[in-house]
Amino acid sequence: MKINWTVRIKNPLWWAQMACAVVLPILAYFGLAWEDMTTWASIGDVLLRAVQNPVVVVSVLVSVFNALTDPTTAGVGDSNRALTYAVPHKDIPNTGR
Repeated sequence: MKINWTVRIKNPLWWAQMACAVVLPILAYFGLAWEDMTTWASIGDVLLRAVQNPVVVVSVLVSVFNALTDPTTAGVGDSNRALTYAVPHKDIPNTGR
C-alpha cells in the first residue's frame, strides 16, 4: 500500500475528510448533534463511550478506510503519478482550445 502521505498531510481537504470520517459515525450512532457537544467533558464522555463500543469502532474504521482510498486507482494505494507529487496536484482549467 503505497500512499503519498507527505502530500496528503499538506492537503486541508484530506484533514477535513479524516475529521468527518471519525466524528460523524460517532455522532450518528449516539444520535447526537453538534449542539450536544457544548463542554469538553461531554466530548470526552462520547469519545470514551465510542472507543468502548465495537460497532462504533468498526464504523469509524470503515469510514476512515473509505476516505483514505482513491477510488480512481486499482487497489488501496495511490497511482504511480500521485506518488510523484510534492504538493497536492492542481488541474489547469480546460479552456476548450
